[in-house]
Parts: sequence; structure tokens; C-alpha cells
Amino acid sequence: MPFLKRLLRSLPLLLLSPFLMAIAALTLFATDVLWKLFGRSPAPGPRPPAPASEASPAPTRGDRGYPAQPPAPASEASSVVIPNWNGKDLLARYLPSVVEALSGNPAHEIVVVDNGSTDGSADFLRSAFPRVKLVALPRNLGFGGGSNAGFRAASNPIVVLLNSDMRVAPDFLAPLLEGFRDPEVFAVSCQIFFTDPHKLREETGLTQGWWQDGMLRVRHRLDPAIDDLYPCFYGGGGSCAFDREKFLALGGFDRLLEPFYLEDTDLGYMAWKRGWKVLYQPRSVVYHEHRGTIGKRFSEARIQAVLKKNYVLFCWKNIHEWPRLAAHFFFVWAAAVLSVIFGDVPLRPDPGALARSFGQLPRAVRSRWRARSLARVSDTEAFLRPLGGYFRDRFDPMERSVERPRVLFVSPYPICPPVHGGGVFMYQTLRELAPLAEVHVVEVLDWPWQQTENEELRGFCASAEWIVRPTGRTEGAGSLLPHAVREIANQDLDWLIHRQLYRKRIDVLQLEYTPLAQYRGAYRRIACALFEHDVYFQSIGRGLGHMPGLVGELKARMEYLRALRYELRALPGCDQVQVCTPANRQFLLSFLPRLAPKLRAGLRAGIDASRYQFRPCGREPLTMLFVGGFRHEPNRVAADWFVREVLPLILARQPDAKLLLAGADPPPAHTYAGDPAHLQMLGYVEDIRRPLARYAVFVCPILSGSGVRVKLLEAFAAGIPVVSTTVGAEGLARQDGEFCALADEPAAFAARVLGLFEDPRAAAQMAARARAEIEAHWDMAAITRKLVESYRALILEKRA
Repeated sequence: MPFLKRLLRSLPLLLLSPFLMAIAALTLFATDVLWKLFGRSPAPGPRPPAPASEASPAPTRGDRGYPAQPPAPASEASSVVIPNWNGKDLLARYLPSVVEALSGNPAHEIVVVDNGSTDGSADFLRSAFPRVKLVALPRNLGFGGGSNAGFRAASNPIVVLLNSDMRVAPDFLAPLLEGFRDPEVFAVSCQIFFTDPHKLREETGLTQGWWQDGMLRVRHRLDPAIDDLYPCFYGGGGSCAFDREKFLALGGFDRLLEPFYLEDTDLGYMAWKRGWKVLYQPRSVVYHEHRGTIGKRFSEARIQAVLKKNYVLFCWKNIHEWPRLAAHFFFVWAAAVLSVIFGDVPLRPDPGALARSFGQLPRAVRSRWRARSLARVSDTEAFLRPLGGYFRDRFDPMERSVERPRVLFVSPYPICPPVHGGGVFMYQTLRELAPLAEVHVVEVLDWPWQQTENEELRGFCASAEWIVRPTGRTEGAGSLLPHAVREIANQDLDWLIHRQLYRKRIDVLQLEYTPLAQYRGAYRRIACALFEHDVYFQSIGRGLGHMPGLVGELKARMEYLRALRYELRALPGCDQVQVCTPANRQFLLSFLPRLAPKLRAGLRAGIDASRYQFRPCGREPLTMLFVGGFRHEPNRVAADWFVREVLPLILARQPDAKLLLAGADPPPAHTYAGDPAHLQMLGYVEDIRRPLARYAVFVCPILSGSGVRVKLLEAFAAGIPVVSTTVGAEGLARQDGEFCALADEPAAFAARVLGLFEDPRAAAQMAARARAEIEAHWDMAAITRKLVESYRALILEKRA
């Protein structure tokens, strides 16, 4: 019944909506064509900054990275503008805090714009606050219209716009004006708290905006780590300071978005497209009684209707890249259909929103023409610049040559303790890198309790931050993105990376593992390096045929195609791609020959051999050790193959032989219930060097995967003889018996293990050669020195 009611109520508009959207799209397209032919810029306002390629040499860096130059505009005095509509009680409650905050400088002024109030607001102001400048309008022009009148009436170059339900801290003004030392700043937003401290902070002043599913998305971030000026998407209209001249040059708040909401978002986006900056100042504190005016005088249904309409009109005015706009028209029409079928959802356009937007199409065309004339950068660039990393990259002064680079090291897994091969690489790299560079770490933890273990990083790195991976299944079975990429896609991680890039003044962004390539940036001066611990699609491809069941095999084949598509598209976007071995490099070059200048082997894969005591003799006879975390599919497949195919052949000749499996997340005990006397699950081992020094033979029966097996590097360093498949020893050994025994068939693998059991002297000699190979070519200290040299070269190349 609810569905039938919605359908009958919305059917006329739903049937009309495709035609309305088609007419709107054609109208906007025609507008763009005419603008390209005949468009002219409007009357000039303040000149926007030159692009980075045209700009003069970077000015001297100020205390927080802003140019140390005379303030422009002058920020000694400001005008506070407060629009009011029937808010006499709010003015009586909150205006005294503004008067007190401005009392130290007689040049400050307060302008209250009365929007045709009928509650005696104007008379109250004349009697209670005679020094306040009153602009009494004969009718209600809405928040935008009233604010525009206040800006025109203001006398000072900086205008602080406040809602009437806003209480300000006594010292809120000085930090707010600091941002205008930079002449490119358009607006500086306050930090907002709610009057009720127990209320969820839906708005903070630290705004974020992005493009998703054909629509603008915005939110307020709560980030206590940001303690000084920081870029944001827009300044909240009721808690923000503006450069008056720039505000008027953009035309002020657009009447297109009347009666309320999104006018400030629209203006902030226009400022970024003009080439200006919008900042957030957390040291300027105000307190808001949320929807103190609007929420009392309009129903929630009315507020939602206005919001939905204005989100559509924002796109029709401001989005000038047609791939985005085409997606917008498809998604808003689809959203309207979904609203009829499944019911209303906040901010999702419904047929009524499309009709109301279409009714304002002529005004949207006029606004679009002006917005195009004012824009100096693209939509893509305007969405990037408010993010911390891009803001630093585009605007911050940077040294061209850096001796001690600042590196942001990002891991999708916990680094401490190093329970898997990649963890060993990362931990030992950080140990060697920290004395040579200023290293800041960002990592994703699996569980909150891992924070204690990873505090160790703060002991030798400049900083370490982390988020905890959200729980629940990763959606997107029909997605073109690989599962591993979707699993690590996280807005909070993206925010944290950008925050650290900006606050720590990062020179090099070092990303670990292929899925993190999604966080590479289109940076012009910040270098981006990606370490492929394994070539992802090669690793999956080698596992095909070893998956359990038909469904598992089909999933693996689909993941292979997704990984192939993703990896070949992502890698060219990095400045440097680090691989474990020359074999990995050649494999990738067979797909991407143009990647040759960026592909580097020998910069990351290695260990600190001095941490491993070399012990070629005195081991427990007839024992075999397998090491590997069982969450990693190649390890699970390898252990299963060895236990079921190889171990029975060994036991046939050596009934007392025993296999020990070490690694986190081991399979249940009943998995290999047929061999209880010959198999022992060690589980997670805190110090792997102990079993490496104890048992007789190390087995590496890896059938799939890519890169270098850290377990083999550790085994070579510890002096335990190794038997491996050729895939398992890829990049480390090519000749059977040189550094390890090699075999790919079960019978041959069993024979190599038995041979080492029966000839300890030959086993010890092979182990000695393996240790010498590690010391000569896989020493982490030497490798990391080369890595830092490559960083310096990358930075110089990017900033040349």
C-alpha cells in the first residue's frame, strides 16, 4: 500500500522526469556552447593567483606555511554581519557575546540585517544596542539576500558572517583574521561547537566535499589533531570570515538557492574554482544553537525539499565538466525512481525535487554563465585543492633539493609485530629509514588492541597514526575494482593521509602494497612511490587451478581480471614503482613497456642479516618447518599441497619425520587430522628466529604468489637448509642446490627434503652459500641507503 500511494502521487512527475532532465541537459549544453563562442569574463574583481607553473618564486614560508608578507586585505578591523528574521530572543541571548569580543578595537563594527521581522527585532536593537549598525529591510530576502545586504553595508575589508543563534568565544576574532595574511585567502571558517555539549556535533566548521554518484557530497569532519589553519571545502555561512572584495566579486550568495542552505557551499566552491583558498581555523571558537531560526519556522519536510532541490541546482550551476554532468543527470533520474519504489531518503532527489529544479532552469542558466566566466581552474582541480595533500602540493613553498626527505609511509596492515613477510620488510625498512629521513607512519589496524603494540613505531619514527579497519563484509560483487582494493577503500584513511601530507610537510608519499595505489595523487611536487610486495594480478593468476571448488575458482578468475585491469591502470600514476626482483620488473614491462623509467628493483626487499644467528649445525633431525600467515591464500594452498601430496612420500621413507607449521591464523586442528603424530601447529610465533635456529629443513612449497618470500630470506640468514618450489624461490635462486634445493613436483620435492636429511654436510654447505648471498645482495641497511637516494632524485625531478 505505501508503494502504491507513492506511485499514484508521483506518477505524473515520474513520467515527465526523463523529458525534464533531457531538456535541462540540452539547455545547459547549449549554454556552454554559446559561452565558448561569445562568453566574456565579468567585470574584474581581485585578480586570482597565477597557476603554479606561472607563479613567481615561492615567498618566504611563515609560521604555518603561509606567505610572510604584508596582510592583504588589511585585517586590523572587521565588520560582523548578522542576518536576522524574527529572532529577537536569539539576539538578546547571543549578541552580547559578539559585542564583548569586538570591544577591544573601536574600528570593529557590528551590522545586523533585519529581514522584515515582525517580532520587534529592529526596535529592540535600536534601544538595547544603539551602537550596532542596523540595516532594516522591508521584506525577508532570506539568509543569502540579507547577508548580501550586510556585506554591502559593511565598512571593513574583512566581514565575519554569523548566524543570529551563534555565541562567540571572547578571543574568537584574532585567530580568524590570521588567515588573511595570505592575499589568496577568500574565507576562514570558525570551529563550531553546539550550545548543548551533549549533542552530536553534526557541524564543526571543518568541511569536506567530494563528487560521488553524479552528485556533490559534503560533510563536517571532527579531527582534534588539526590545531591551526587548514584547508576546507567551504566556510559555513553563519560562522565564517570573508574577504569582502572577493565576496562581492563572486556576486555574493546566489538567489538561485533561496530560501536557505547550500549558498555557502556554492560560494566556497566558486572561490576554489577562481583560484582562491578557503581555510578552517580551529582556534576561533563559536557555539551554535543548530537550526535556531530555520528549524523553528520550517518543517523537516520543507527543509529536505529545499536541500534536494539545491543539490541539483548546485550541479547545474557549477559543474562544467560534462562527464560529471552526464553522470549527474543519469543518477538523479535513477534516484527519483528509487524514491518512488523504496520511499524517501534524506538528500536523495525525488520527482518533486527534479520538478522544482526544472522550474528554476532559466535562473540556473544565468548563474551557470556567470560561474563559467569566473572560473579559473577545472572542477577536478577544485575538488582536489581543499584536500590537505593537494593544498600543500599546489600552494606550499618547497625546497627543490632535500637532503633529509620527509616521508609518509602508509601500510594497509599492522606493522608491529611483523607477523608476515610484508610486515618484516616494512618494519626493517622503517628501522633503517628512520635515521636517514624524517619518517611519519600511517597504518590500518585490524583490531583496537593492536594500538598498544604499534606504539613502538613512535619510539623511532617522527610520528605514527592509525585507524582501525571497519568490520563487516566488503560490498561490490559487481564492481570492476578488485576485492583487495575495495577492502582498503576508506574515507577516513584518505583523510588521514591528506592531513599528514599537509601537517608534516611531506616530500614523499610511500605506499605499501598494490591496493594502496588508489591513494596515489596527481601531485605536481610531492613524489609518490608504491612498493609492490607482489605483482598482484600475477600472484592471483598463479593461483588459478588451486582454488577450492568451482565457485572459488570462478571468483579467483574474476578477481584476476579485475586485478589486471586495476594494476595496469594504477601503476603509471605513481612516480616510482618498487618491485622485489628483476624478474618482477621484466614481467610488468611485458605489459607496460612505458613504465620502464619508473620501475625499480632492489630498493625494498631485504633483511637485517645481523639479527639472525647463523646456525648450520646442531638442529633437530628429521624435522621440517613451514612458515606463513594462513590468511594469505598462497600460504594456505602451499601448506595443503605439502601435507596432502609431499608429506606422505617423505613419511614412507622416514616414518619419524615431523612437520611444524608456524604462522598466524592457522587452520583448525581437524583440517589435517589424518597426520596428528607427524604434524604440529605452532600458531603465531613471537620470535621466528627460534624455530629457524632449531629445526632441520625449511620447506617453501609455494605454488602461487609473486615477489620475494621474506621467509626464505630469513631462512637463508639463519642457516636452515631450504627446499622450495621455483615460484617460492623466485628472485632468490635459479639453480637447484646453489642456495636452496628446488623442486615443483611432489616426488621431486620429497626427494630433495630426504636428501638434506641424509646428507647434513651438504645441507650445511648450501646454507653457508645462502647466508653469503644475503649478506652480499639483500642487506637492508645498504638497500635503504639506495632507497633514500632514489627519494632525493625523485624530489629533484618533480620540482625541477
